[in-house]
Amino acid sequence: MAYQFLLTTRDGPIEYVTLNRPDVRNAFNEEVIAELTRWTSATSETAEMTGLRAVVLAGAGSVFCAGADLAWMSKMINYSEEDNLRDAMAMSRMFAGLNALPVPLIGRIHGAALGGGCGLAAVCDIVVAEESTVFGFTEVKLGILPAVISPFALAKIGRSAARELFLTGARFPAVRAREIGLVHAVVPAADLDKAIAGYVKEVLTAGPQGIAAAKALIPKVWSATIEEAMPITAKATATRRVSPEGQEGMKAFLEKRKPSWST
Repeated sequence: MAYQFLLTTRDGPIEYVTLNRPDVRNAFNEEVIAELTRWTSATSETAEMTGLRAVVLAGAGSVFCAGADLAWMSKMINYSEEDNLRDAMAMSRMFAGLNALPVPLIGRIHGAALGGGCGLAAVCDIVVAEESTVFGFTEVKLGILPAVISPFALAKIGRSAARELFLTGARFPAVRAREIGLVHAVVPAADLDKAIAGYVKEVLTAGPQGIAAAKALIPKVWSATIEEAMPITAKATATRRVSPEGQEGMKAFLEKRKPSWST
C-alpha cells in the first residue's frame, strides 16, 4: 500500500512505520491523519494472517512529531463548528485505531513530541525516548485544548499530572515523561535503536495471541471495580489456559524448552 507521508518497512514479524514530513517536523494535517487511519485499519485486519508481532512508530528527521501543521491550522480558523467536529472526529478515529492495534505499538521518540505528538506517545504501549526529547500537551498555549488525545493521555499519566500539564501547556523533559508514565525508557541517542531492539526481543518471546488478549484486557479491568473485574479476569484466564497457544506455552515451560512462537 503506497503512502505519501508514511514510510513502512516490514522486517519479518516487525513493521516499522515512520512519519515522513521532516520539513515540517512531522506535523499532522488531514492527509497524515487519513494515511495513519488507513494504515491502522489495514494492519489490524491482517495482523494475525501476516504474522505481525509488533510495530515500531518513529519520525523522520530531527523531531518525532511537533503537533499540528501550521498550514492546516490556518485553514481551521475559517472552519465552522461542524467542519471542526468532522475534523476532530477523524483525528479521534486515528488515535483510537492506533490504540487498539492487536500487537504492541512501540514508540521511538526523539527531538520533540508536542500536542498530537504527545498523543501518539500516549497511544503507544511501550515508549522509548531519547534523553533530550521535549514533550508537551501544548494546546492551551493556543487557546484550545488536548481533548481528542485526553482519553489516551489520562490512561497513561493519570489525573494529577494531566491537571498540571494540560492546564499549563508547559513543555517537559524526557525524564519527567518517564516519571509520570508517558515514557518507559530514556536513553542516549546512540542507544535508542538498541533499546527498541531489546523490547522487540522481549515481545518475540511471548505468545502473540496472549499479548493481544492482555492488551484488550487492560482497559476492561482498569475502569472496573474488583467485583466487576473478577468474572472478566477469571474468564480471560480460563480461555487462555485451554487455548492452543496457552497449552503450548505451559507444556514448553514444563518440558524446559522454548515455545513454538519464540525466536
